Amino acid sequence: MAQTRIRFYIDENLSPEIVKQLRMDGIDIIRGTLGADDPVHLKRATDMGRVICTADDDFIKLAAQGIEHAGIIWGEQDERSIGEWVKYLRLVHAVQSADEMTNTINYVFYVD
Repeated sequence: MAQTRIRFYIDENLSPEIVKQLRMDGIDIIRGTLGADDPVHLKRATDMGRVICTADDDFIKLAAQGIEHAGIIWGEQDERSIGEWVKYLRLVHAVQSADEMTNTINYVFYVD
């Protein structure tokens, strides 16, 4: 049975350069609407079946409240470069399926 590929949704806390670089690899990633509230971003990403990528810990708090989601990838903005985000998201895309990401939270760590 084929695994569903992860599709990403990046919020406004992260650089649009991440989107540009991942798209060059053929990875399905979009950027959310600027200025939208966090619950709106999370619902939109979930409705679209997309894993949300963010540096905003409010998404972790929303998940802790039991709100269903397609997955959250979180990292501290000041501690992770654009390149580190791109490498990590490439890795996640290569090794995990959309089903495996459902209702999970991944922390962006350094990928060499």
